[in-house]
Amino acid sequence: MCLLHKLPVRRWCLAVVIALAAHGASAQAPGQAPGGMDRTLTTMLEALQSGSLPDFVAPGDAAFQSGMNQDMLDQVRNTLAPRLKGGYTATFLGTLHQGGYTVYLWKLGFKDGLDDRLITMAVKEGKVAGFFLR
Repeated sequence: MCLLHKLPVRRWCLAVVIALAAHGASAQAPGQAPGGMDRTLTTMLEALQSGSLPDFVAPGDAAFQSGMNQDMLDQVRNTLAPRLKGGYTATFLGTLHQGGYTVYLWKLGFKDGLDDRLITMAVKEGKVAGFFLR
């Protein structure tokens, strides 16, 4: 039974504010991906910049690890590494649930002011199954 309607207006408003604050405290912080996926993204972007295939595929599942090779990484690195080195901001946008995977989305903005990129990272059981830059 809700007793809020029997409280004076001032106390009712305070009760609502407290309830909303308590709910917000348990929610995911804005701009942060759940489950430590921000750290995974940072690790993969650093590996991309350095050209380290073992570090790039380390968070991946077996199929991701076997499906990625140094030539593929180098192609992306040649285009993206200079822009990453110049400075970037990865802004978490949210998640999608598709085909049994959780797909994490980030906007990758660069300090050079040129086009942003969209990063999608498909994850299942804590392992990266796909990483796409659009």
